[in-house]
Amino acid sequence: MTTMESLIGLVNRIQRACTVLGDHGGGDSAFNSLWESLPSVAVVGGQSSGKSSVLESIVGRDFLPRGSGIVTRRPLVLQLHKTDEGSQEYAEFLHLPNRRFTDFALVRKEIQDETDRVTGKSRQISPVPIQLSIYSPHVVNLTLIDLPGLTKVAIEGQPESIVEDIENMVRTYVDKPNCIILAISPANQDIATSDAMKLAKEVDPSGDRTFGVLTKLDLMDKGTNALDVLEGKSYRLQRPWVGIVNRSQAEINRNVEMIAARRKEREYFATSPDYSHLSNRMGSEYLAKLLSEHLESVIRARIPSITSLINKTIDELEAELDRLGRPVGVDAGAQLYTILELCRAFDKVFKEHLDGGRPGGNRIYGVFDYQLPAALRKLPFDRYLSLPNVKKVVSEADGYQPHLIAPEQGYRRLIEGALNYFRGPAEASVDAVHFVLRELVRKSIAETQELKRFPSLQAELAGATNESLERFRDESRKTVIRLVEMEASYLTVDFFRRLPQEVEKGANPAATNVDRYTEAHFRRIASNVSSYISMVADTLKNTIPKAAVHCQVKEAKHSLLNHFYIQIGKREAKQLGQMLDEDPMLMERRQECSKRLELYKAAREEIESVSWAR
Repeated sequence: MTTMESLIGLVNRIQRACTVLGDHGGGDSAFNSLWESLPSVAVVGGQSSGKSSVLESIVGRDFLPRGSGIVTRRPLVLQLHKTDEGSQEYAEFLHLPNRRFTDFALVRKEIQDETDRVTGKSRQISPVPIQLSIYSPHVVNLTLIDLPGLTKVAIEGQPESIVEDIENMVRTYVDKPNCIILAISPANQDIATSDAMKLAKEVDPSGDRTFGVLTKLDLMDKGTNALDVLEGKSYRLQRPWVGIVNRSQAEINRNVEMIAARRKEREYFATSPDYSHLSNRMGSEYLAKLLSEHLESVIRARIPSITSLINKTIDELEAELDRLGRPVGVDAGAQLYTILELCRAFDKVFKEHLDGGRPGGNRIYGVFDYQLPAALRKLPFDRYLSLPNVKKVVSEADGYQPHLIAPEQGYRRLIEGALNYFRGPAEASVDAVHFVLRELVRKSIAETQELKRFPSLQAELAGATNESLERFRDESRKTVIRLVEMEASYLTVDFFRRLPQEVEKGANPAATNVDRYTEAHFRRIASNVSSYISMVADTLKNTIPKAAVHCQVKEAKHSLLNHFYIQIGKREAKQLGQMLDEDPMLMERRQECSKRLELYKAAREEIESVSWAR
């Protein structure tokens, strides 16, 4: 059977766990707030409305600080636990675990001292709550959140913003739909001017989650009463109004006990000519019971949505921890294993870029299919094979002895000079492939989720891979230059054998000697050299990509990290630990996720441990 004690006690335990974690609502955490999903009763009232007296009357003990101005400067989460009859009353603060307070004057002092520890003695306010549990046979199971009293004027020593700051703090609690509002107003003031009712009407216009409390009924002018309010005629709420008669200041000064004050309150309503017909639903004891029963029913109704939130958040937190990665071991073996696993994860992403699983590798094909042919087409062969230059090169090659038929030395010098132009596009292709590979490494490091938490390892990995890529580039550059030099070292003889002969059979040699220096002769030489160069260009257009792929792409794919593996195998534990020095923000986020996950799992176990069937 589900009991009121089990339900409210359940929420109490979850709230305490939330407070330890720093989840007390109204924060700016990126995570869901479990606190804000839990039903609660927020006590709202203006200064001097009797708010503290109501709380003390419900508890049956003097335990709250008193004084002028703003006394409550931090939220007080007051959890009441009913114990067996005759058991000792005591209080416990969450910030002082395992210390029981049986002297409630010391409870009052500790509330004041703990407030000052956070806010200082400057009368500032703080949203960080104080968590107080009171165990007593004279209370009902109930959780109340006492909030700073609403005020209209800042007092000396407080900033002008204090009025707005307090209202904003109170709103962070009463705005949420799970909050039950206990709005306290003095009966000897016009209800229309009540700070508590004004705020309650704004956040709960239907009045469905607002309980109105009228204090100081015994201080109203003779001949007047508050029946119109208590009976819901002048100010209607969905929930009942409750009248309270607190101790007078004189009784507080005389330390009149709460038990006696409660008895006097019951007698007041029972004998009052104005309120006797309402006496069975007036007074602090009735208010506590009413709130306890209502809180229990709200908790019961909210359990499914709370459970849903918990399960959803657990899934999100576990996914986040998987993304952030688990903590790394401290011994060298575990650290080395982690580094190798991270390297493998990076290598997998890098290969996916090259093989087409991820974008980027196609840019290497673009180097060969577009950039290299375009560069070859732009080579200045038209200028190099211009008639004046051909004449100059051929004449210089002839020396003092003019060539008789074909100027072989002139051909060789023209071809060798032209082939030198191929060095530029060859090296540029190598550099372009190198640039693409470096960019793919950078992207792969950024896209490897497991690496995000280790900036030092990212830097080391980037440095090592770039060194490897530079070695591959240098080897590739040597290879493509060798290809160009090979073309210059041995000319294709068959090409020239297929050329038309310079002297036709039976021709007049004298005429040939004259023809040897005509423009047509040099133009024919230029055309022949151009045809040969085009043939070589077609060959290099195929062999340069093969060299670049073999020396750079293939090597990067299969041995990019080989040198790095050798280096880290020689490192000591301290050096490995430095490589796994995480980003402090990620460490903090993982720690927060882990703590929150622990809280939500504990909350789920708490909920599952209670039977909900009646």
